[in-house]
Amino acid sequence: MYYELATLTLPFGTAARAAAQVAEFTQSPDAGGELLGCWFTDIGRLNQMIVLRGFADLASLEAERERTRLSASPFGCGDVYLDLEQHAYKGFGWMKPVRPSAESGIEGPVYEIRCYGIKPGGVQPTIDLWEQAVPERERLSPCVVAMVALEGPSRFVNIWAYPSLNARSQARADAVAQGIWPPKGGPAHLTTDMVSTIALPTAISPLK
Repeated sequence: MYYELATLTLPFGTAARAAAQVAEFTQSPDAGGELLGCWFTDIGRLNQMIVLRGFADLASLEAERERTRLSASPFGCGDVYLDLEQHAYKGFGWMKPVRPSAESGIEGPVYEIRCYGIKPGGVQPTIDLWEQAVPERERLSPCVVAMVALEGPSRFVNIWAYPSLNARSQARADAVAQGIWPPKGGPAHLTTDMVSTIALPTAISPLK
């Protein structure tokens, strides 16, 4: 499964309007891929909307990105956003494809989006180590997706769902205390370029 994470930086107070326009753009008859998540940042860099879309193959992803690039109003928000970033990813091969909450049972409403830089040669070891460790870690909270970047600096993103901020803090503390996270040997393959963002679903998000 292939994914795109798009980040729109918005003027204060425009989130609801932007979300409606993102829904219209991503669900129009000529749109490709599937809208899976649409969050607004709560902790981290503020006033950003993060949009997750899924694609069956790389060609479909590229075609939709081209449609977005050529659009007079990308994501329907050309007259709203201050900045737009789009990044392509491939899901770790052993993970199930991301599905909406109604199908997967995965729900927030607190989502943590974590991005890690990967050292040279560290991509496959990271995928393998996460495969070993994630099942135990998911006893504490579900991993929505882990995916490696297809462009730019070597990095990967994983997204976790929690019922509350307190539950997130407790799950992370328990994972460390029980010795099940981080994956044993995993940090050795990562750089210090690490970013964590807490985001909440917008009204249009299939992941609730």
